[in-house]
Amino acid sequence: MNVHRALLPPGWPRPKGYANGIAASGRFVFTGGVVGWDESEAFPSDTLAGQFAQVLANTAAILAEAGAGPQHVVRMTCYVTDIDEYRTALPAIGAAWREHMGKNFPAMALVAVTSLVEPAAKIEIETTAVVPEL
Repeated sequence: MNVHRALLPPGWPRPKGYANGIAASGRFVFTGGVVGWDESEAFPSDTLAGQFAQVLANTAAILAEAGAGPQHVVRMTCYVTDIDEYRTALPAIGAAWREHMGKNFPAMALVAVTSLVEPAAKIEIETTAVVPEL
């Protein structure tokens, strides 16, 4: 269940897999740029789709430390090193999304970059979540 409201201006088509904007209020939780390595800083996958799934799992673990979950995510900025690999991997990326994020579709941006700080990283994601105040 979403705890925020997606913003869709009248007459605009509904975006697929993201929101144009989100309205939310509460306690903000931010992640840094999270990459697809495990707790020992090793990359279990050398594919973008595999790293994407690991990033989402890592993000969920970080958010849980603040009492937040995927349903609280309102914004993500994704940086990828290969936009063609991203496009090719969309079915696997969608499956990873459904597994880790469910039906929450935050405001998102995707940016292709030449490289990331971690040489083996193919994707890095920054996340903002908003946890409603009780």
